[in-house]
Amino acid sequence: MTTTAFITHRDCWQHDMGVHHPESPERLDAINDRLIAAGLDIHLQHHLAPLASMEQLQRVHPLDYIEKLKAMSPAQGVVHLDPDTAMSPGTLTAALRAAGAGCLATDLVMRGEVQNAFCAVRPPGHHAERATAMGFCFFNNIAVAARHALAAWKLARVAIVDFDVHHGNGTEDVFSGDERVLMVSTFQHPFYPYSGTEHAAANMCNVPLPAGTRGDDFRQVVADIWLPRLRDYRPQMIFISAGFDAHYEDDMGSLGLLESDYAWVTTQIKQVAEETASGRIVSMLEGGYALSALARSVSAHIKVLAAL
Repeated sequence: MTTTAFITHRDCWQHDMGVHHPESPERLDAINDRLIAAGLDIHLQHHLAPLASMEQLQRVHPLDYIEKLKAMSPAQGVVHLDPDTAMSPGTLTAALRAAGAGCLATDLVMRGEVQNAFCAVRPPGHHAERATAMGFCFFNNIAVAARHALAAWKLARVAIVDFDVHHGNGTEDVFSGDERVLMVSTFQHPFYPYSGTEHAAANMCNVPLPAGTRGDDFRQVVADIWLPRLRDYRPQMIFISAGFDAHYEDDMGSLGLLESDYAWVTTQIKQVAEETASGRIVSMLEGGYALSALARSVSAHIKVLAAL
């Protein structure tokens, strides 16, 4: 059996916030090119991301927020929702594909058709709060996927792991206090969105990292804090907000991870999943803006997921 599903859609290339915006369609080109060059592409089970349904979206986002996004979708040009988050004519469909990808990934994994899945989608999702688009994000893709696992597959406990350089404020907004979800995260602090350090609910395990943190310190945090919490919680499925902008080469942030660190943390997450969740993992692309570093890091991440 092919171990890993790879889910994307050409519609995710049609979301375009402007020629100089770091969250660009070229991010997906870089990932695809690297997977082919590394010979990983042929070992993956490829799927097209479906459009998320209203039922799937409304498990996370209020109907009036979804309708507001639809109403703001431009026929031409770009409409800014905040200084760095904008909609083009292709944005809404791309966002619906990105959210739908996580639900398909969950279904494939829960049906046992694959062990795990990686969703190469954009726009990203972890900054999107229940009723607020921000930080390049519109729908909270990982939250939609996790709620799908809870609702459609009747799981009792899922975990979300977020190693993006920015705090997943939207995911925390959605799940704070929800005992069916444990979220463990690392992020540079103080740094956008300037959250994640105060009054965290018991199911939030947020670990802020100072600028300049390198791989050894990141690994120590994962080993000492994340892994014991995950093992104690015994999730039945693990979701990964896979942001690669904590890479040394990515000037979006000031952390110093390397692709070897992403491979290592993926190995640790996979080990917990095998112990408690029958190996079930769904990973979704979040940040990562230095194209070569992003492509190499995703490749390292997928190589571990696919046991290649």
